[in-house]
Amino acid sequence: MIDPLVAALLGGMLIGLSAAALLVLTGRIAGISGVIGGLMRPGRDPAARGDKRWRLAFFVGLLVGGALLRALYPAAFGGAVSRSMPALVVAGLLVGFGTRLGNGCTSGHGVCGVSRFSRRSIAATMTFMATAALTVWVVRAVFGGTL
Repeated sequence: MIDPLVAALLGGMLIGLSAAALLVLTGRIAGISGVIGGLMRPGRDPAARGDKRWRLAFFVGLLVGGALLRALYPAAFGGAVSRSMPALVVAGLLVGFGTRLGNGCTSGHGVCGVSRFSRRSIAATMTFMATAALTVWVVRAVFGGTL
């Protein structure tokens, strides 16, 4: 068994390496909301179709990577979800709204933007981290940890 600290370090390095590779090799930012959003935009010109191809490949790679992890190390998925379906739906909608409002998500701003010293991304990351901490506090203090 690998030490959790080493595993976290290696995982972070792989995320940084993959984001850097996408940026250096294609000039694209590895922001998941932007990648997926670009797949959903209609586009009829050939350039848009080419743009959709790399986005689809990126998305499929995320799914295949998760499926491989599930097959090779199922214990990684052992945690149970302890929230109600309505709470999960509301949380998902709020994350989607925040992603649109902030023009990006944790991967785009937090991984790619902060590493490029983007002031906008640093501000966005500070905002969503503070909001997350406040949300956890409210759920635990006000709702007793259940929702």
